[in-house]
Amino acid sequence: MEENQFEVRTDLAVEAKDMYVEKDESKEEQIEGVVVSEKEIGRVKVTNVEVDEVGAKHIGKNAGSYHTVYSDAIKKQDTSFQEETAKVVTSQLLDLMSKNNVAQDASGLIVGLGNRNVTPDALGPLVVDKVLVTNHLFIHEPQYVQEGYRKVATFTPGVMGVTGIETSDIIQGVMDKYQPGFVIAIDALASRSIERVNATIQLSDSGIHPGSGVGNKRKELSKETLGVPVFAIGVPTVVDAVTITSDAIDYVFKHIGKEWREKDKPSKALAPAGLQLGDQSLSEEDLPSLEKRQKIFGMIGALDEQEKRALMQEVLTPLGHNLMVTPKEVDGYISDMAHLLAQSINAAMHENINIDNFAQYTR
Repeated sequence: MEENQFEVRTDLAVEAKDMYVEKDESKEEQIEGVVVSEKEIGRVKVTNVEVDEVGAKHIGKNAGSYHTVYSDAIKKQDTSFQEETAKVVTSQLLDLMSKNNVAQDASGLIVGLGNRNVTPDALGPLVVDKVLVTNHLFIHEPQYVQEGYRKVATFTPGVMGVTGIETSDIIQGVMDKYQPGFVIAIDALASRSIERVNATIQLSDSGIHPGSGVGNKRKELSKETLGVPVFAIGVPTVVDAVTITSDAIDYVFKHIGKEWREKDKPSKALAPAGLQLGDQSLSEEDLPSLEKRQKIFGMIGALDEQEKRALMQEVLTPLGHNLMVTPKEVDGYISDMAHLLAQSINAAMHENINIDNFAQYTR
């Protein structure tokens, strides 16, 4: 199959980097123009991807800084973990603002991208509903505004399919009147990994293409197009059927490989996973060797990641079955994620706000 015969839908820079490496296993992890660093802050994993103009050509992402926060606090419904994650998101947003020389008193415009009527795409509007708005107070009641707050305005431009107007044109119109010092755009993204859905938050200063996650890329929102720093915050809420199918095959490989390694344990003798006790997590260490995979699964077992996804695309797309899929618990996930992001943005915007009272605002 030819390279670039299909495109896996992902908005995450860290995944784009991985895809570039997967295209040729002889390539080293280090990519020219792309610098990756990882760290753990408590229970939260943070991956920073710095991309210059050369790296942008390699991985297909705009040059800039991408901070990827991985946390399954939302899926676990753990309030204390969500608070911990929110603090990390705040620190990453402040870091990006500092890198772009955003002044302490610069006014901000928070834009909630997406369609409020489609749950997986409603993240942006729901976040904006919870953001602390102060611009009107500075205009009409300045005597009541304490130190430690900045001017913040918000709005939701909707989607072109509903308004009939290009989203970037609506935003530009508001900016011409409001003239903010920076813009923060929140949007739902797409991922190439089931595990990252509703568990990854990407923050970047490289701008954003509304609708890109579902193959409906609109005009770019960036410093080049809007004239001020644009910080994008996105969470993958959907994956396509190609990703689900490919990941499911990998899980089957790893499950069987794990059973082989533990076959001497009576309690692990190829019983259905739902009937087994203990840790059911699967890792790369559980993946059987290429020879074993090919022996059991034939051609499918011999395919590498890129070839496997290409095959799934080739089979599903002509049938119209390459659907965009979201978890059945999406309503609760989106609500909790919107709260987490709003609290993070509020704390980053205003010095006087902290996240220590996070729990009292949870649903």
